[in-house]
Amino acid sequence: MSKTTNSEDIAAKRMEIISSLLSDSIDVAMVSHLKKELCKKYEISLRSIGRYLEHYEKNGFEGLKPKKRNGKLHNLLPNWDKIVDEAILLRRELPSRSVPQIITILELEGLAQPGQIKRSTLQGHLLNRGFGSKQMKLYTKKGVASRRFQKPHRGMLYQGDIKYGPYLSIGNNGEKKQVYLSAFIDDATRFIVHAQFYETQKVDIIEDSLRGAIMRYGKPDSIYVDNGKQYTSEWLSKTCAKLGIRLYHAKPYHPEGKGKIESFNKHLDIFIAEAALSNPKSLDDLNNLLNVWISEYYHKKPHSSLGNISPEIAFKTDTRSINYVDADICADAFLHTTERKVDKTGCISFEGKHYEVGMDLIGRKVDVYYDPLWTDEIEIRHKDKQPFKVKILQIGENCGVKAQMPTSLTGIDAKTSRMLDGLNQSNITHRTRKSIAVNYRNMGGAED
Repeated sequence: MSKTTNSEDIAAKRMEIISSLLSDSIDVAMVSHLKKELCKKYEISLRSIGRYLEHYEKNGFEGLKPKKRNGKLHNLLPNWDKIVDEAILLRRELPSRSVPQIITILELEGLAQPGQIKRSTLQGHLLNRGFGSKQMKLYTKKGVASRRFQKPHRGMLYQGDIKYGPYLSIGNNGEKKQVYLSAFIDDATRFIVHAQFYETQKVDIIEDSLRGAIMRYGKPDSIYVDNGKQYTSEWLSKTCAKLGIRLYHAKPYHPEGKGKIESFNKHLDIFIAEAALSNPKSLDDLNNLLNVWISEYYHKKPHSSLGNISPEIAFKTDTRSINYVDADICADAFLHTTERKVDKTGCISFEGKHYEVGMDLIGRKVDVYYDPLWTDEIEIRHKDKQPFKVKILQIGENCGVKAQMPTSLTGIDAKTSRMLDGLNQSNITHRTRKSIAVNYRNMGGAED
């Protein structure tokens, strides 16, 4: 009974739409104008109106009722939930993408074989999740599309951002210096997986905060960040690729997609105001206060978008398992790389420091793998050798060090220089020989 009533309601709605077009008194120009007005009013296409008119002319009111389906359920793919999630991300990246275009991308990325995803099936799921083409137009127009998006489970998506922080007296001679916050939030639970203030806003802080989030709360399926230079670096792309993390960037000048991390940043203004009263003396003091505020206030505060439960409870009670990464694999993925040529002394120069890599690599190029936050030790890789680590070369490390005299020579107290004594004795002998030399010329004169 309810299905019949619903079918009749739909037919009545369609009849209401086309009723003004059924009058014989309106001309062709007026019909065209009325169709456009109806499209705007009811948010439907001209093709839909034409289809309603055609069905009404053939079968009257019954023709306006939705066609009955054969009752067979469509067999969805085993990874269908992931396919829909990725389809939503693709539509959010570019709202004008059509369903066929989205299907093509999903097939190219190997999520489904060609022909496995039906356009009508995916279109219906996108509509049910609030990401139909008409809904996207409405969201884009009013700027609320991103607020309706949320991943179903923890670890599926981390959103990241950098926020300008307060000024601390940490510069030279106590000079005031601004600090910057790098944070990542779990999309599904609003749980902060990492947040920390840093002295700079270079790409290094993204590395440190993302690595901290992964090592503590696991690897996400994807991360969503803006188009700042810190997030568009070659290093971040390579790291995500090595770990199997999909990297998404917000559309330029449209930061609404990062609504959850932006909302956290606004909450953070509360913390900054409170922290100013505590007058932290160092970056460590500020970060200690931040950790307390997040764990004891933000994570425990009920959130309306989570059904009035706290982010902490939402994260801990989520049924999806955390995808932890082996420490060595994670460390390798986060290393930066560069290339250097070994000089004639078997050394390379890197970051203003010298490292000895071996005489057998003289004149050859090697790959340098390093952690930008700690370059006292780097890893050298070459196709002909096993990877090995080297430390900073201490040039002239023996200079200025007094050699210790062997024990066998100790206790000898020289009274004079044997060398000078020897030279002096040689000089005396030379003079004696010269004085007794015979002058044969003088001797000859005496005989005459």
